[in-house]
Amino acid sequence: MAAPMRIYFYKLTGDSGGAPCIWRNVLSLAICKPMIRKSAATGDLIFGFAANSLSADNRLIYAARVTDKLSGGKYYTTDRYYRREDCIYEWKNGRFLRRRKAEHHPRPSDLAHDLGKPPRYAKANVLLSTDFRYFGKRGSDGYKRKFRLVRNAVERLGRGHRVHQSAELRDQLLAMAEWIWRANRQKVIGPPTSAPSDRICHGSGPPGVA
Repeated sequence: MAAPMRIYFYKLTGDSGGAPCIWRNVLSLAICKPMIRKSAATGDLIFGFAANSLSADNRLIYAARVTDKLSGGKYYTTDRYYRREDCIYEWKNGRFLRRRKAEHHPRPSDLAHDLGKPPRYAKANVLLSTDFRYFGKRGSDGYKRKFRLVRNAVERLGRGHRVHQSAELRDQLLAMAEWIWRANRQKVIGPPTSAPSDRICHGSGPPGVA
């Protein structure tokens, strides 16, 4: 019996084209959010909202259904993904290294956060979606007026993500997904909020996973 679909939602402190990354009608989550990348599976639903530091209204940045998952660092060793902006690591001399021209995560500690420690690289999981809606800079907080429980949950959410919801909140998240897809036929509605920078988009300190 297949496991029931899980619904994840979290807040982004950065939206600069790296996490998520959209290219050629595929959304990928390869860097940041290692716990979501580890536990999410094909068929799961993910919502990304703006953190207060990015946009005080907690606007919706993207929503995506996971359509594929790559583990074991395969994303970084497969030619078809090499040109994607979030493919910032490469396998060289028996280990993963940050590519010289990568635009994201320049600090030495980022590699261990994104991929895990050698030799296992247990965090080197990448989620892919061909069924998504990305709003970026054009995101809005319109969902708050229609889905009160979602609004309350997002506004209370701190660092980390939520995957366990009450039945009522789950129903509203599912209804919100249907509303988003119905109202937006295009996959990409707006550009990233900002240009790539050396800011660590996952922040610092202990996670607050609920």
